[in-house]
Amino acid sequence: MSHFVTFGEIMGRLAPPGMLRLQQTLPGSLDMMFAGAEANVAVSLAILGADVSYVTALPINPLGDACVASLRALGIDTSRIVRSDQGRLGLFFVETGANQRPSRVIYDRSASTISVTPAEDYDWPSILNGARGLHVTGITPAVSRTAAEATIQCVQQAKEAGVTVSCDLNFRAKLWRWSEETDPKTLAGQVMRKVLPSVDLLIANEEDCGDVLGIHAAHSDVQAGRIEVEAYPDVARQVVEQFPNVRMVATTLRESYSASHNNWGAMLYDAQEDRAYFAPEEDGEYEPYEIRNIVDRVGGGDSFAAGLLFALDCDDFAGPGEAVGFAAAASCLAHSVAGDFNYVSRAEVEALMGGSTTGRVVR
Repeated sequence: MSHFVTFGEIMGRLAPPGMLRLQQTLPGSLDMMFAGAEANVAVSLAILGADVSYVTALPINPLGDACVASLRALGIDTSRIVRSDQGRLGLFFVETGANQRPSRVIYDRSASTISVTPAEDYDWPSILNGARGLHVTGITPAVSRTAAEATIQCVQQAKEAGVTVSCDLNFRAKLWRWSEETDPKTLAGQVMRKVLPSVDLLIANEEDCGDVLGIHAAHSDVQAGRIEVEAYPDVARQVVEQFPNVRMVATTLRESYSASHNNWGAMLYDAQEDRAYFAPEEDGEYEPYEIRNIVDRVGGGDSFAAGLLFALDCDDFAGPGEAVGFAAAASCLAHSVAGDFNYVSRAEVEALMGGSTTGRVVR
């Protein structure tokens, strides 16, 4: 496998056990693990069998030490992580939703180490040496002006070095607050339009494209859980019209009937072929996975990104159609795993692709 690099913020994720609410739990104990979009991708890639380095900035204290150790234990190269006596470990709190009550995320990440670490502290020529791909998202540049500048610099240097760049647009309305003069959507658009000219593979759902780029899928209403699958290739074409450097556009297709019941699938658009591939399919027609008892949906998009990057790079998959099929299956299984990290093997993903959907005990 090729060598991948991911860059972004990792945080402590704190959550009540099960589906309890914070008010039911505090004062009391919360479960803590580490998570963050770009770290989630790195973990999934490593578990699938890829060679991957994760780059971030962490405080010099026991929390930072524990975070690095957890990543290293999963087979990720952590040697390029910047350690600093400035800032702190960012945090976020998750209430897992059920039925008609949605999951809720509360951020506590201001003044985190990555938000105050300048772009020049990362040795990008050395970090990117020998890399096949660099993955970033629209979440880290939303944290601070400094983190945005670091993201822009890293994708530009990757482009100059001939490294394939992938980006998950990932608009977060609760972030993008670091400019008092600019509203979050406008600020996200301004910054990401500096990132996207260096991107080869863009991952973005319809809501992201609408909020950041002003591109909408006809007849879809994400908030109402209704999507018009046939409209998504046109969204991808509009992205490529704005950014001709983008060679592929991928999107997850989530139909939310409740917090516990979603339909799930994906599309990959190949700009050179002007062709869209949907997954999963049955008899040549798109037929989404039906997920009726979601354990945890946070990080589902990151598991899709990792599965797609892995499959597109692997000669074992016969082109974009199989690659997006693998990614959709990997992210479907992520909904059965508590936490952001997708502890799912390649064999388990391929079993689902092969039709193993009953969840029978494997003995």
